[in-house]
Amino acid sequence: MSRQTALVIDDERDIRELLTITLGRMNLDVTTAGSVAEARLRLAERKFDLCFTDMRLPDGSGQEIIELVSRQYPETPIAMITAYGNVDAAVVALKAGAFDFVSKPVDLAMLRRLVQTALKLGEERRSGTSLVESKLIGDSPAMEQVRATIAKLARSQAPVYISGESGVGKELVARQIHELGPRAGGAFVPVNCGAIPSELMESEFFGHKKGSFTGAHADKDGLFQVAQGGTLFLDEVAELPLHMQVKLLRVIQEKSVRPIGGRGEIAVDVRILSATHKNLARLVELGQFRQDLFYRVNVIELRVPPLRERKEDIPKLVGRVLERLARDSGEPPAKLRPEALKALLSYNFPGNVRELENVLERAVALCENRSIDIDDLRLLPAAPAETYDRSAMAERTAGAAEFPAHAPPGNTAPAAFNATGEMAIPADLAAAVAETERAAIMKALESTRWNRTAAAKQLGLTLRQLRYRLERLGIE
Repeated sequence: MSRQTALVIDDERDIRELLTITLGRMNLDVTTAGSVAEARLRLAERKFDLCFTDMRLPDGSGQEIIELVSRQYPETPIAMITAYGNVDAAVVALKAGAFDFVSKPVDLAMLRRLVQTALKLGEERRSGTSLVESKLIGDSPAMEQVRATIAKLARSQAPVYISGESGVGKELVARQIHELGPRAGGAFVPVNCGAIPSELMESEFFGHKKGSFTGAHADKDGLFQVAQGGTLFLDEVAELPLHMQVKLLRVIQEKSVRPIGGRGEIAVDVRILSATHKNLARLVELGQFRQDLFYRVNVIELRVPPLRERKEDIPKLVGRVLERLARDSGEPPAKLRPEALKALLSYNFPGNVRELENVLERAVALCENRSIDIDDLRLLPAAPAETYDRSAMAERTAGAAEFPAHAPPGNTAPAAFNATGEMAIPADLAAAVAETERAAIMKALESTRWNRTAAAKQLGLTLRQLRYRLERLGIE
């Protein structure tokens, strides 16, 4: 097989040599250029699987290169090399189509991870398969209905509210709505509303002008400007504080934003998709979510079913996850023993597809001879029956995927939700499990003075299993 190729564009000889050596060790054939003009020639001469470009070049800027590659060579991921701390330039690059950015001085471990991810992305682009399509898996009637509804919603520009429990794949659904619609050429901008500090929300959403507050050293576009012509996905929209709900409502109504410190309104053309695992109607009743905003974001609802309602999809999901894990580790796919598959089919998966992925990733690390037994799964004890009040859920969501006409909030919250409007299911354990696993591994490594063989023995793992976990957890 021919080696994959990379183009490095930088006017600093040391940087070109460093990247050439590092990428060469990853079995990449590296070509270099020291200017915009030379880069244009190299791009015209041959196809590249990956590009890196510096921000400042003698005869122009890396921004020109990024725009050129995005326009003429869209199958080639390109990353920006920026000065340390120059986040604004990185954001501009990302908006122009850059896959990612790397800061000087270059962190080689981070660079390697970026290259691996970029090459996978390039393969997907060239093969014509999208990440969303490859992960929205299942042939059950429930998933066929979701796909049919997505196709309808993609043709509309109305706001869509995607409901469903944690881990069902709400962002994947939002991405597919975007990619199948007329805005596919624009940006898809996802934002976790619960991850932005309240005092920074207005700046993050609407942008700010230089000097408008302490620390505002330059103009900054907000998320609405970044999503201009595309889609803004508000994940966990229920986490928005009331003061931001008012401002968001106004933006949706007026289709314009006013940056902090700005003198005028800026028109925005953005489609709003939103999602949460909470019961928004119940939160309206409790006064925690504005009713007028509820109607604005909930024009059309699409419910993504939990995994327990489409268990016939589990074998296909298992196969896809095991194939991905095998590609990541460079080993043959693990096989699931019949009794292990039976256990998965009888398990209710409170964490849904995300939990299934976590269970299989752990099982692959624990199993011997690439054969997953029931004990390798380490499934959680069954949740109480009242956790899954299926009749209440069915009553609540009947016909939700077929463009429901929502009645005003006021009905009693279904039994599947608790008093705060939150799904009555165990919290997502992936982060907690990873942290516990990291702590145990670090303790073993420290007690053995970083002797991996001894640490693996102390943990009851093979050396191969420990190496896999170290790589997965990013422990150097």
